[in-house]
Amino acid sequence: MTNPQLDIRQLAPLEVVAAAHIGPYAEMHAAFSRLAAWLDEQGQFGPDTQCLGIFHDDPEAVPAAQLRSHACFALGEGTTALALPGQFEHLTISGGPYAVLIHRGPYARLGESYRWLFQEWLPASGHAPAEAPSFERYLNDPRDTPAEQLLTEICLPLR
Repeated sequence: MTNPQLDIRQLAPLEVVAAAHIGPYAEMHAAFSRLAAWLDEQGQFGPDTQCLGIFHDDPEAVPAAQLRSHACFALGEGTTALALPGQFEHLTISGGPYAVLIHRGPYARLGESYRWLFQEWLPASGHAPAEAPSFERYLNDPRDTPAEQLLTEICLPLR
């Protein structure tokens, strides 16, 4: 990984609406599409809406068909007040210290950034991961951004 940009940040808890996904992480787009379509029908997208993915399992330790994740949107004020149909849920992403790594480029290459984070940075950092899932915050829209210009924050919770 060339010139990684990583910061330790104190993040506030974040309320999100989520759609669960079980299967390869690369196939989460269907969960995002279902949730986004429903939120759009409800008029819930605004200028502060954030798109995130929560990843519960290590893809190098868990078979792809069993990987657990959530496609999420943070809607800002009123997220928790929104009544959701049964296929969606409210979740809270824990606040606290996080290692935040900026990944630049296609989502298909996120694995390279994760390998650097877990295999190089974490062992040398003196930090330990918390017992909580990592999440990604997608900073631009893949529908109107060239793949090489996509920006993703990989957020690893720390103890």
